[in-house]
Amino acid sequence: MSEIPRTKEPQYQALFETAGQHGVSSLGIMSNQSWNEDPKRTLFTLARYKFVAKMLMGKTNVLEIGCGDAFGTRLVQQTVEHVTAVDFDPVFIDDIAERSNPNWPMESFVHDLLEGPVPGHFDAVFSLDVLEHILPEREGLFIENSLRSLDTNGMAIFGMPSLESQKYASAQSSAGHVNCKSGGEFMQVMNAYFHNVIVFSMNDEVIHTGFFPMAQYLMALGFGKKRS
Repeated sequence: MSEIPRTKEPQYQALFETAGQHGVSSLGIMSNQSWNEDPKRTLFTLARYKFVAKMLMGKTNVLEIGCGDAFGTRLVQQTVEHVTAVDFDPVFIDDIAERSNPNWPMESFVHDLLEGPVPGHFDAVFSLDVLEHILPEREGLFIENSLRSLDTNGMAIFGMPSLESQKYASAQSSAGHVNCKSGGEFMQVMNAYFHNVIVFSMNDEVIHTGFFPMAQYLMALGFGKKRS
């Protein structure tokens, strides 16, 4: 067994204690690409998760739909009791399993919302960077199935790139984006499913109440669902 290095300042010795307890964490398969090719995009993604974490603070049972590699999901785990994460692509669920940490327990499994709702009941549901991949004619089915698992008094958060941002998006980023919306349109869609809707603008890592057409990203919060 190799000797543990000694840091010059004793307070940093805890770095090696944590590494010994948890190992040295690896990035998820998606976050690895952004960190190596465009590090600031990793920041933007984590900022979206941090916003969700703050909005859902204190929730008991939270569902993430379209989790990808769930690298940012740990931010939400910090503020809620339990997270269930689903994705329709087994590649991402396998990646989550390979990086699982017993100190951060999270249930994750393969599920396609276009085939039905996620079993169980949740007091909050969130989905980031998914709705823009759903064909407009199947959007209603996706949202309705997302909300069937949501308690009557629960809240939901949907995040997506704005329609206006797409002319600046990279080829990979925009690939599969078949349903981006302007802020007003996004609010109109959400109003069909919730009694109360708030839509925020987001540019880079900053979320605000600014002019929708200048937003790079949109965050819609829904309260009091209209449909079961």
